[in-house]
Amino acid sequence: MEFSPNPLVRAKLNRVGLTQVGDISWPEHVGIFTIPVRAAVQFNVPLIVWGENSQNEYGGPAAAAENNVLNRRWLEEFGGLLGMRVSDLIGQEGIEAKQLIPYTYPTDEELQRVGVTGLFLGHYIPWDGLSNTLIAQANGFQSYHKVVEGSMVNYENLDNYQTGIHDYFKFLKFGFGRATDLACLHIRRGRLTRQDGLEAVKRLDGLFPWEYLGKPLKDILRPLEMTEEEFIGVCDKFTNKKIFKRDVSGALLKDRDGNLTKINYDNA
Repeated sequence: MEFSPNPLVRAKLNRVGLTQVGDISWPEHVGIFTIPVRAAVQFNVPLIVWGENSQNEYGGPAAAAENNVLNRRWLEEFGGLLGMRVSDLIGQEGIEAKQLIPYTYPTDEELQRVGVTGLFLGHYIPWDGLSNTLIAQANGFQSYHKVVEGSMVNYENLDNYQTGIHDYFKFLKFGFGRATDLACLHIRRGRLTRQDGLEAVKRLDGLFPWEYLGKPLKDILRPLEMTEEEFIGVCDKFTNKKIFKRDVSGALLKDRDGNLTKINYDNA
């Protein structure tokens, strides 16, 4: 079964997520952990199996490392809510309560009636994105023709043009992005030396997302009814001033081809 959320509502949620908590992918992160659970309740399916446990794969509290169950508590702590409740969105951007049903976790009574349990496959089978890719390629999967913008591989995050913005905001908030995540994974698995990982991160991490999968930033922002200048202002809002210094005269933003664009923050 495939569920496609209302694209107009999703665009509004993308805009709210980006401007309020700095996560353009907020509805995707929430929806992936609510829509399957709602379907399980509706069709009386007691067991749901997700792929990797993102909290365990990319880091989280040591006390939660052995938790293999996805429940309401896991969703609230690790599922991408970022302190913004679904109910907070009612009335924003003209969003109605009924339009948020797919993003709303079922009640405890509904879950108990069906006996829904959510598990992570990665808790039982070693999860490895590269190995998964090789298996997929043997069965017809085609990777991107070059390294994905903001990443250091060509085989993941190929289904959403907004992912480049999401990864860039991670860099602005924490000082590292998707390339660092992947470098760490490959270093831990013995595929990459730490020195090579550092060099890759310095070269690839934190590039301004002028495009993603070949699609220009202005086209990616169009569904959000946001200009590039407005977007740069949002970037500045969420940039961690404890780890980045701001050039009040403006900034030079470099893309992966080395092209420089002058940005005047006073006009952004």
